[in-house]
Amino acid sequence: MQLLDTASVAPEHRVDAFRAAFDQASVPCRIEHLGPDDRVHSRMHLWHFGQANLFTTDASGFRLVRTPRHLRIEAPEVVALAVQSRGVGRFRQFDSERLVPAGTLMANDLTAPYEFSWVDSGGSRAFQIPYGRLALPRDVVRRAAPRLRTSPLHDLVRDHLVRLAGDADRLAADPGATALGGATIELVRALFVSAADDARLTAEVRAETLLTRALAWAREHLAETDLGPERIAAVHAVSVRQLYKACAEAGISLEQWLISERLELARAELASAAGRRRPIATTAHACGFADPSHFARRFRAAYGISPREWQQLAR
Repeated sequence: MQLLDTASVAPEHRVDAFRAAFDQASVPCRIEHLGPDDRVHSRMHLWHFGQANLFTTDASGFRLVRTPRHLRIEAPEVVALAVQSRGVGRFRQFDSERLVPAGTLMANDLTAPYEFSWVDSGGSRAFQIPYGRLALPRDVVRRAAPRLRTSPLHDLVRDHLVRLAGDADRLAADPGATALGGATIELVRALFVSAADDARLTAEVRAETLLTRALAWAREHLAETDLGPERIAAVHAVSVRQLYKACAEAGISLEQWLISERLELARAELASAAGRRRPIATTAHACGFADPSHFARRFRAAYGISPREWQQLAR
């Protein structure tokens, strides 16, 4: 859902429009624009995924300041995990200040004072989770926040959030949006526990989030023809039997899930501008199918149309 596009707002009203949109999506804070008011520009979107939401901002330079006074204003108890998509952010919380380059994650405990800014222009994609739903003590979140990049889960979670934001309109409207939000919360929870290096919680969270982590990782490697249960299990340091057990408890056939995900990837590729010009066999291989004939049979069985017919319909 689009909250704001200042391209349709008169320059003299943009500061107020920015404030109104931000108040709708986040907690109370002071907003300072780092430039003339008539040059303020921004696009903001908000999508709901069950109990969590995704809040994206692309804007000219600004600073957010949440003070102890703001904490006394009633607001949801939320933690945000954000990907800096453009520009370099500057974040300060709990007497620690650091830069947030594009492509890195930043955890912000919105129940505490903080400052965040970028100059010129930048972009952020923030997944906001109620503390009650995250089900982690605040000391774990706060210990993890400055150490996210030390976790082997950092890139996996970052890439997941980037993909979520890149297709948020379609995903938020899907019947599975609430389940997707729940799975994303579990990934974030695993990242915090990993970065905090909390022995009390590590084993518990690793077991609880095995399937979420495994499927998220597999989605990033669908194009690799050797992707299968054995490799997925090995990467996540479990036996194939444990992996199958986690899938069975969720009612998932792993092999069928892999085929379905690859077929969806191929269908999107075939309909893209580049895919419409590419040989079918090339697309099949790029989506993890070693045998183009097998791919064609599975595609027709799934969609009632051949890959070439689908490709031609997209032209």
